[in-house]
Amino acid sequence: MNRQLLRISRLYGRGQLSQYLLLLACVAGVAGLLASRALVAISPLVGIAAVLANPGLRQAWRCYWRLRTVWFPALLYLFWWVSALYTSDWPVWRHEVYRQLPLLALPLAFGLSVPLSGRQRYGVGVLFTVSTALVALGTLGQYFRQYAHANELFALGQNLPSITGIFHIHFSVMLALAAFFGWLLGQQTQAASWQRWLAVGSAAVCVLVLHMLAYRTGLFVFYATLLLRAGVLVARRRWLLGAGLLVLLVLGPIVAYHTLLPVRNRVAASLYDLEQFTLRHDINDYSLSKRLAAWHTALAVSRQHPWVGAAPADVRQAMQAQYARQSFGLRPVNQVMVHNQYLHQLVGGGIVGLALWLLMLFGPMVQPGQWQNAYVYHFLTLHAVAMLTDSLLELQISFNLFIFCYGFLLVAAERRLLTASAADSA
Repeated sequence: MNRQLLRISRLYGRGQLSQYLLLLACVAGVAGLLASRALVAISPLVGIAAVLANPGLRQAWRCYWRLRTVWFPALLYLFWWVSALYTSDWPVWRHEVYRQLPLLALPLAFGLSVPLSGRQRYGVGVLFTVSTALVALGTLGQYFRQYAHANELFALGQNLPSITGIFHIHFSVMLALAAFFGWLLGQQTQAASWQRWLAVGSAAVCVLVLHMLAYRTGLFVFYATLLLRAGVLVARRRWLLGAGLLVLLVLGPIVAYHTLLPVRNRVAASLYDLEQFTLRHDINDYSLSKRLAAWHTALAVSRQHPWVGAAPADVRQAMQAQYARQSFGLRPVNQVMVHNQYLHQLVGGGIVGLALWLLMLFGPMVQPGQWQNAYVYHFLTLHAVAMLTDSLLELQISFNLFIFCYGFLLVAAERRLLTASAADSA
């Protein structure tokens, strides 16, 4: 027992205990996102333990207060407390104040614990990419086992969830994110060749499954982010690669449409879906039309409460009240919520709440060095586009995906920049 305590004491003194706990929190976070919701809840707690195990915590605090990436989510969380002055749905308010604690906890963990080494960070990236690809392969196997039924669902505008039960929209965002991360990880020449090939192979699997299962949101964000990547390459005068990506952007969807039945079914179903709204037909069974109705409803609510919104906890009540005035022919069970993160912030927090959200999402991009970090701008761009199609932060799995990547990528990157700047000035 004394020997074990001595070993732990040595690990603490060298900072390795804090680093190992942070690594454990990252592994638990990745596993939780893909398979176990319990691990998602445990991950921030392990991250806080990593902070407490940092022997240089006092020095880390001085750097922490200079991290703008930890202030952005803190301000958004603070707005929830301010909304207590005018909210009416107290049960939802209390639940959300607790649910959104990772806005504080995960930036705290990545800002104050002993940072992961480059090798450890690479390992976490590979773990996420490979694990997502394995879940994707399992889901693709499920598709082939019920091939006829699945294609009937696609023709009706429905999707398959992942084999671990992740809702299709959020799973498709994970697939697109893993595809880009896998490609970037494959470019890291300091890693072993088998690791790079594993990362690139996993990325290819994610892209393949995105197309074969015709995940509409995932394909939208994938090609939108590819377009940004092509623009970055052209801006950096890498003409050949930029032109190649632009060709891929044109040919990819065309080839997918003519070779994959799910894609053709999905396109036909989507066009028919939108047609029902424009022709003012019954839209109770059409997801895109219901989403358009929700956007119109959200805009009407936002005009009633322009500055501080209806209150973040009162979004559902405000939407239901507006549906009572104009239902678009939807039955109560089909009167869906906002399905757009920007509109959701506008309805709940008004112009002030939306501005705080935009500051968190795009504020890091104006910081020196962040735009040069390919992982950072791929992550932010992909989520910025995905949030046009759904209120991703309102479900716990996508909320945790966003804030985990925010801490792992943005907070950690800004901390490294500040540390390097301090070392240069010294």
